[in-house]
Amino acid sequence: MAELLHRIGTFAARRAWTVLVAWMVVLGLAAGGFLIGFKGLSSSFDIPGTASGEVIAELEQELPDFAGATGTVVFHRTDGQPIDAAQQAAIAEVVAGAEGLPDVSGTNDPFATEAERAEQAQRIEDGRAELEDGRAQLDAGQAQLDAQREQLEAGQAQLDAGQQQLDAGRAQLEAAGLPTAQLDAQQAQLDAQQAQLDAGREQLEAGQQQLDDGRAELETGEAQLEQGAELLSLADGVRLVSEDGATALATISFDLTRLELPQESKDAVMEHVLASPIDGIEASFSTDIAQGVPEILGVGEAVGVALAAVVLVVVLGSLLAAAFPIVTALLGVGIGAMAVLSFSGLVQMASVTPILGVMLGLAVGIDYALFIIYRHRKQLLRGMDVVESIGLANGTAGNAVVFAGTTVVVALLALAITGIPFLALMGVAGAVSVAVAVLIATTATPALLGLAGRRIIGRRAQAKADAAAAAEEGSAPAAKPVRPMSTPRAVVSALLAIAVLGTIAIPSLSMRLGLPDGGSEAADSTAYRAFTLTEASFGAGANGPLLVTADLPDGLDDDAVVEQQLVVARELAAQDDVVAVAPVAVSDDHRLAAFQVVPAEGPNSESTEALVRELRSLPPIDGDVTLGVAGQAASNIDISEGLADVLPTYLAVVVGLSFLIMVMVFRSLLVPLIATAGFVLSLFATYGAVTAVFQWGWLGDLLGVPQPGPILSFLPVLLVGILFGLAMDYQLFLATGMREAYVHGAPARLAVAQGFRAGRSVVIAAALIMIAVFAGFIASDSVIIKAMGLGLSLGVLFDAFLVRMLLVPAIMHLVGRGAWWLPRWLDRIIPDVDVEGAKLERRHPAH
Repeated sequence: MAELLHRIGTFAARRAWTVLVAWMVVLGLAAGGFLIGFKGLSSSFDIPGTASGEVIAELEQELPDFAGATGTVVFHRTDGQPIDAAQQAAIAEVVAGAEGLPDVSGTNDPFATEAERAEQAQRIEDGRAELEDGRAQLDAGQAQLDAQREQLEAGQAQLDAGQQQLDAGRAQLEAAGLPTAQLDAQQAQLDAQQAQLDAGREQLEAGQQQLDDGRAELETGEAQLEQGAELLSLADGVRLVSEDGATALATISFDLTRLELPQESKDAVMEHVLASPIDGIEASFSTDIAQGVPEILGVGEAVGVALAAVVLVVVLGSLLAAAFPIVTALLGVGIGAMAVLSFSGLVQMASVTPILGVMLGLAVGIDYALFIIYRHRKQLLRGMDVVESIGLANGTAGNAVVFAGTTVVVALLALAITGIPFLALMGVAGAVSVAVAVLIATTATPALLGLAGRRIIGRRAQAKADAAAAAEEGSAPAAKPVRPMSTPRAVVSALLAIAVLGTIAIPSLSMRLGLPDGGSEAADSTAYRAFTLTEASFGAGANGPLLVTADLPDGLDDDAVVEQQLVVARELAAQDDVVAVAPVAVSDDHRLAAFQVVPAEGPNSESTEALVRELRSLPPIDGDVTLGVAGQAASNIDISEGLADVLPTYLAVVVGLSFLIMVMVFRSLLVPLIATAGFVLSLFATYGAVTAVFQWGWLGDLLGVPQPGPILSFLPVLLVGILFGLAMDYQLFLATGMREAYVHGAPARLAVAQGFRAGRSVVIAAALIMIAVFAGFIASDSVIIKAMGLGLSLGVLFDAFLVRMLLVPAIMHLVGRGAWWLPRWLDRIIPDVDVEGAKLERRHPAH
């Protein structure tokens, strides 16, 4: 590989314009592919096979109107007074006008909804009054029937007494043998009266039956009314107009899921609302609508690149030399980003997918070019021919760049083992950018150096080199010799680095994962305004309602469905941290019911997370009604849990890969072990620092974090892959020098000092450049980019300066010769990897 890179570097130096024009053609092809293939990005994330995903799939089949994305427009009267009738009418008109926008399936006028709720409440009160009137009428009818029954009973008693007298008289007459004709006539009268009483009794029973039927009907109506009243009471916390009347929430429903919903459809809603301003009313939008594709490059990123340029000027001593790494890095970023985005029409990409590529492309692109130019510059100062120096620099430093870039690419591609599509795609995008950076560094950089010739060396640097050469010829005093550090200093350095990193890592023990909500957005953003207004006017839970589904038994009629809804709603309302429950829909076949559940706190709170788990763990209600939980809060929890589950596996794979690669490179067991342990320590320190800022709120005002919350769910996994690759860069450029010195006969502890001195300048410069570039992204308004920028910049800071330049040299000094121990059988089977191109250097010595 070193010899191949030497030939490539020499060719590029001699055929500079050919190489540069070829790269311009590649840039043009990437731009053409971008213009043809770019179809937009998604601001949502998804993991297949989650519980909420299964609920959404069921909704798509049974209740498609509730399976799509929804967003909220918050209307607020700026003076805090209730929204008046004219403003209400204007808001209703704006909301109704959104129904014709692309992908909008429906809207919800908040004032009409609240009026309907009030009408329902009034109907219930009127129904109760009617029931009381009906009950009073029934009671009056019952009283009449009871009075009639008493009269009948009295008449029956009189009739029974007359019958007894008649029977006694008949007995006497029959005993005396006298005729009973007169008694027979009286008996006929009594029979007639009995018939009248029986008829009256039948009428009385019929009347009683009517009263009983009326009372049963009244009780049925009362039960239904009370069911409706209870459901309305349970939903009391689901409001669309605040109690003070100053804020209203208009819901916009889409017919596509939030992952499929194009940015243009969300932008159309915002443009429609903002195009019709209402006097005295401000409109803001929830993150479902307002969270779009973040700006990839801004002022902060430009400042970061400018700081990197300052470092380059200091290290390389020439504006021309300092310009080359930035030019090549920007070229690589352009090619890599546009090449990846060209496939957005074929593969659904999240908005953060190209951002990782831009971050890495800038940082490693500058660093990789720096390594080659720094080596070339040193060789030129020793008087080497320009073309030969370029070839040698490309074969030595370029070989190390290829190896370092390959480790980063492998670590990023390994994100595919997580099984999470959007994360794997981010890894591919980052790997493409890094691969392009490596290719440009080993081809375009030599071409630029060939065109520049010796002009990359400043006059002052050349004069200083000439003076040093003259002094060497005149037998001037030698430079101060390198001495190994003292053992006490090594002990103190190691303990200090471990103590600092361990202390910073402490917050990572309480790290929670989640996805950003409106409270995480920039304080001056419309999403943050909507979030805070909603929380202040309707409660924190209104920002993250849950969508709960219930699978109902087969064969239920309308009344039975209402009864089941009430049973489910009671169970849901009985859970801790539930503010309100509202039934929102039932499928046509009565098999699936949907409920809106408003939690007590926001979507990223611990209580809401616990509530989702509790609802999912409930046993079947009423024996056979099973629940499912969806909604943005539930989806975010599912995604975060999925990412948290794959983090240990991915970390184990990367750490194991790190150890094996370094065993092959350094032909040692302890050096890889020390380096890998240091990487893990710096990684958890990075987790701790990010947790302290974003979850605990430390320095939140300074860094633009208005409201603490969980850590970006995919950030820990990304940090593992990226920081592993970068840590290997620094380990490579420091430890290979130590090994080279040891192999050439220097004592182990002296070799540590010599290798450290040889590589420290370029590693410090490379780390500062990485920190500057990554820190530039902290200024982004997007909390996702901000978190990535802070995590990567702190990770580089901790790993480069505390681990690679303090901890590793100190421990290697303490271990001594044991650091380079390798079993003979293992030494025989592992390949000899000449990362620094030492064999090439012997074939092409600098002179």
